[in-house]
Amino acid sequence: MEIVIFAKQNGHSSNIRKMGYLTNEKLTIVGAGGAIGSNMVQTALMLGLTPNICLYDIFEPGVHGVAEEMCHCAFEGANITWTTDPEVAFTGAKYIISSGGAPRKEGMTREDLLKGNCKIAAEFGDFIKKYCPDVKHVVVIFNPADVTALTALIHSGLKPECLTSLAALDSTRLQEAIAKECGVAQSEVQNARTYGGHGEQMAVFASKITVAGKPLSEYNISAEKWEEIKHTTIQGGSAIIKLRGRSSFQSPAYQAVKMIEAAMGGKEFTWPAGTYVNCDKCGFKNVMMAMPTTIDATGVHFSAPEGTEEEMANLQKSYEHLCKMRDEIISLGIIPPVEDWKSENPNL
Repeated sequence: MEIVIFAKQNGHSSNIRKMGYLTNEKLTIVGAGGAIGSNMVQTALMLGLTPNICLYDIFEPGVHGVAEEMCHCAFEGANITWTTDPEVAFTGAKYIISSGGAPRKEGMTREDLLKGNCKIAAEFGDFIKKYCPDVKHVVVIFNPADVTALTALIHSGLKPECLTSLAALDSTRLQEAIAKECGVAQSEVQNARTYGGHGEQMAVFASKITVAGKPLSEYNISAEKWEEIKHTTIQGGSAIIKLRGRSSFQSPAYQAVKMIEAAMGGKEFTWPAGTYVNCDKCGFKNVMMAMPTTIDATGVHFSAPEGTEEEMANLQKSYEHLCKMRDEIISLGIIPPVEDWKSENPNL
């Protein structure tokens, strides 16, 4: 175990407000020695979330180096610590973001990471239960995010509204693809959404999209072009790997930090997030999946998706794929059978 405290602030809430921080509570970044984790640390400090950030990673030189670099940024009032000891990292944490899984490489799907990363997620959840059961919000962003987050939730004992997974990138990639096709600024594309799994089986919803205030249908996009847009959306992560030689790290880092910012009481996060769904009305049971969600200081809240018959059928297929992955990690003994989840987490 090694901890280094680079800069201390005096802890007075008035000074925290003067420095522009949302809160003084501890944020722990898991996997902070990696590309995503290090970007999350810098983004959290640049956005002024909290001065108290703990960097945790099992790779000591990497996390030490990131902490040094953050010190060199000279963020005012920052209290940056680093450690390879989970007890130190998790104890007292009120917010956690974890990118602590293996990254996807070229030629791999998110699902290829299932077994190894779900074992990591189980340990991650165990650390939460042991060291910080009163954590306020946790964001899981390592793939396959739907099932790693589900695994972490079961093992952590947290309430479902306190843990989410990253799903927004699929929707922002859809937004970008439509903006390019229609020749408008990306922000002029509204309600571009994907729901269900964060993987090859995601369901792309177009029926409520507007472009520069007009329904997408008025742009007369051909069926062939629409299939190309969907392919671009679904394979957006793979495209980054081919272009950069590594998986995405800037965009997931930013969106994950924005999710935690909302949980801290900042601007609500309204891009889809992966959330635990056990909803008779929706017809989806005992999975983590992207839904229409809002994250705020009280946690994550979801509503039932609305779409065309085709969109809802694709969402059902995505849900069934998630169920298969869930059942696979049950068969591996990483999580218990569904009927035994309450013995592990009474909040489910």
